[in-house]
Amino acid sequence: MKNAVLDSYAVLAFLFKEKGHEIILDLFEKALKEDQKILLVSPNWAEVRYMIERKAGADRWDEVREKLLGLPLQIIDADRKMAEAAGEIKVFHKMSLADCFAAALAKQQKAELYTGDPEFKTIEGEQKIVWL
Repeated sequence: MKNAVLDSYAVLAFLFKEKGHEIILDLFEKALKEDQKILLVSPNWAEVRYMIERKAGADRWDEVREKLLGLPLQIIDADRKMAEAAGEIKVFHKMSLADCFAAALAKQQKAELYTGDPEFKTIEGEQKIVWL
């Protein structure tokens, strides 16, 4: 299995059973079988949290966090090197800063990036995107 990075769009699609959630479910199942982690950068983790709280309420976050942490998901801290790479992406592409962090992590890890967010179309020629 190739390295994989999720953005917040992919995680939320999985959690709310939106379009493409089956792709993420299959990815998690493969990762479990192969004892591999799926990557998520910390700014995207923050996005997942605030979206869960906005959509489902603050009390629901604890339950969702435990579910996510029970999956083969590794939260990657954004360090200075990654922040600089995300900043460089932001200079040349019209994307949210959190999306730039996901793209920077995918590039750093030579990973496929799973998303349904159309903002990523701007980097499609530079980064392997798996569309939900």
